[in-house]
Amino acid sequence: MTLGQHITKLRKQLKLSQSDLGKKVGTSGDIIGRYERDEVKPSIEVASKIADVLDVSLDFLLGKVKVEVDSQLLKRVIEVQQMNEEDKTHILYTLDALIKAVKLKSIA
Repeated sequence: MTLGQHITKLRKQLKLSQSDLGKKVGTSGDIIGRYERDEVKPSIEVASKIADVLDVSLDFLLGKVKVEVDSQLLKRVIEVQQMNEEDKTHILYTLDALIKAVKLKSIA
């Protein structure tokens, strides 16, 4: 999927018009349309703003990753990553146990 196709799909999921997205990004709906048709590529700054408005990572918008991580989940992961090793180990151990329990429950 191209950058333009990603922008189109995500914009429509959020029920935004090209004009709405343009206003939120600081450009026009016509320019958004050109991005969506892959006629021009946005600058990295504009692409970053588009990703922020569409609530996805820049990597996801560019098609570099196939799965988008929920922003709230990502914030939690970052919080865990900043903890000391002992606390991090306890949290990951607990998380692994909960994941395993959910997987076992879905099998039954």
